[in-house]
Amino acid sequence: MIKMKRIRRLDNPIQTYAWGSSTAIPRLLGRNNPDAAPWAELWMGAHPKAPSLVETDNGWESLETLIRNDPAGILGEWVARRFQKRLPFLFKVLAAAAPLSVQAHPNKEQARKGFAAENRLGISMDAPHRNYRDDNHKPECLCAVEPFLALCGFRKISGILTYMGDLALPELEPALADLRRHPDRRGLKRFFQLLMGADPDFRHRLIQGAVEASSARSRQDPAYEWVVRLNKAYPGDIGVLSPLLLNLVRLEPGQALFLPAGELHAYLEGVGIELMANSDNVLRGGLTSKHVDGPELMATLNFEEREVEILTPRIFTDVERIYPGKAAEFRLSVLHLTEAGHESIFGNDGIQILLCVEGRASFSIPGQEGAMRVDKGHAVLVPGGVNAYRIRGRAAFFKASTPRRQEGMDEMAHPSETL
Repeated sequence: MIKMKRIRRLDNPIQTYAWGSSTAIPRLLGRNNPDAAPWAELWMGAHPKAPSLVETDNGWESLETLIRNDPAGILGEWVARRFQKRLPFLFKVLAAAAPLSVQAHPNKEQARKGFAAENRLGISMDAPHRNYRDDNHKPECLCAVEPFLALCGFRKISGILTYMGDLALPELEPALADLRRHPDRRGLKRFFQLLMGADPDFRHRLIQGAVEASSARSRQDPAYEWVVRLNKAYPGDIGVLSPLLLNLVRLEPGQALFLPAGELHAYLEGVGIELMANSDNVLRGGLTSKHVDGPELMATLNFEEREVEILTPRIFTDVERIYPGKAAEFRLSVLHLTEAGHESIFGNDGIQILLCVEGRASFSIPGQEGAMRVDKGHAVLVPGGVNAYRIRGRAAFFKASTPRRQEGMDEMAHPSETL
């Protein structure tokens, strides 16, 4: 059994997806990208698809393997016990130069059932039509590093009726009339199901009419502008209508969103830090060339209209601020050490991952000799075997950890101003 009682460097995999930016993550990490590949996501964690590597005395080893060999030593005893000896979160940097797919994530029960059903059918884990890559849910928090635009949750039904009605499309009038008579979650579900299940001819006429009407209004409202922009990127895709159905939200640096299971959303552009339950389950509804399983998505979605909450962090100490927590698996916080000689000591009773996004600092453990220098772009693992650590320097970090409890932080959420 390995007893890891030292802080370790991480080497984290890059995911190259078509919508990624060739410059944002390299800029954040201070690294070169000579091939100008679309660096979409940096993953920090132990997901089987792409686990981080940990610098050990024996060289670089997979974090997934280290946890399997010594779950209590790496995760901390209570985290290992509570989460079945698995790292409960996945930490990411996301850089969207183009819109991501309209999507939602299943809850725990749906994920377990879906994963087991696809296994019974013998569907390969890397099959393009597979919906469930694991048996876990995927609540997530996204915090903007640079201005970030997203679609998140269904608009109020009155707003959907106004936006869709202003398009003045005869093809939509029967469905809109039904939604006016039944302005509730069942009516919204029927309306959305009609759009998702539209035959090719109806869909073509609907999108063509919506884009023409939106072009005339694009200077009046960014929702209409995004209909036009999305159609250029994904011509003829039903997801083009999403800005008229979902809340359009702009996050300024430091502001965050929390996305529960069943929340239809799409990230449009920007750079952010993502922290989520350790899962890669995605059910897509549009704006993609990948597999779309309409019936499975419909069974997953929450059709409650809502106002989006923008999260701002609460002061925890003089250097640490914590974002409101709504998930048992993770907690996101940001550290700001503002002076070169600034020194702070942090406690730890589980596993932590820290990413330096500004400046330079050194990490050390009280009672141990030596220190490890960490520069902008570097990530470190604080294993459960480390009870406390010291950071000295002028730097900023995002930190992922697992809370023992939610600590009453829901009051830090505030209604947003949607665009």
